Amino acid sequence: MQPPILDLRQAIVQRVQSNDKTQLQEVIQDSVGNDERTLPGLGVLFEMIWKQIDAAEQSKLVEALYTHLQHLQPAAKA
Repeated sequence: MQPPILDLRQAIVQRVQSNDKTQLQEVIQDSVGNDERTLPGLGVLFEMIWKQIDAAEQSKLVEALYTHLQHLQPAAKA
C-alpha cells in the first residue's frame, strides 16, 4: 500500500501555518530573490492572498507587476 500523497500546497501550508506574523515575513523575505526552489512556496502564499482580496486589490497587484515588468530589460533569446 502506498503512503498518502501530500500535495505541494498542503505541505507548504503545513510548514508555515503555525508561524506568527514576524516569522511569515521572514519566510517571504528569505525566499524572495533566493534559490529557485523557494518559488513554489511563494506561489502558494501568493495564491492564498489572491483568493482573499477583492477585485480592486487584485487590480493593484496586477498593475504593480505590469509596471515592474515594463521596466525590465528584454530577456535574451536563446
